[in-house]
Amino acid sequence: MKIRESGMPEEELWAQFFDAEAILAKLALSASCGDVAEFGCGYGTFTIPAAKIVSGIVYALDIDAEMIAATEAKARAAGLANVRPLLRDFMTDGSGLPEASVDYVMLFNILHAESPRALTREAYRILRPGGKLAIMHWNYDPGTPRGPSMDIRPRPEQCRAWAEDAGFRLLGGIVHLPPYHYGMVLERPPDRGGETQ
Repeated sequence: MKIRESGMPEEELWAQFFDAEAILAKLALSASCGDVAEFGCGYGTFTIPAAKIVSGIVYALDIDAEMIAATEAKARAAGLANVRPLLRDFMTDGSGLPEASVDYVMLFNILHAESPRALTREAYRILRPGGKLAIMHWNYDPGTPRGPSMDIRPRPEQCRAWAEDAGFRLLGGIVHLPPYHYGMVLERPPDRGGETQ
């Protein structure tokens, strides 16, 4: 099931909206991170920079075969062997990744989906205890050059509530990602028997 209002503009226009490396740094992605899952990889705008940062594999999921092909081509051109594009309807079928198998999940410009809680629950399921969920979305502002219609565009507090309902806890506060986005980093709390909380 395609996410409502999920059409992508031309890649050249899309790329102008983001400084992917700066956004990933602000959302706490670092070289100490192992495996990553990205729900809705699109053109690979964040997949490729993430793969250059982390020590593990970046699982890039998308329902659109053209987006998967674009991401695969970019990974090949960059000589990256740690990108795994996965053609998958993750809204209907989940990610297909094992439970507690990744260190970081990206939900970028996707929580306007019909079932945002299904996405945050699936992110929680596949994250290892202590793993991080990064959320980014368009500002709640009708003046942005793209983004879903305002009646389905989530406010930061909604994204936080959906993630906390799934079991996450917010690390820090809302992160401003100028010019058009906000973000946040949340954690799947460590197991009580392991690391301290």
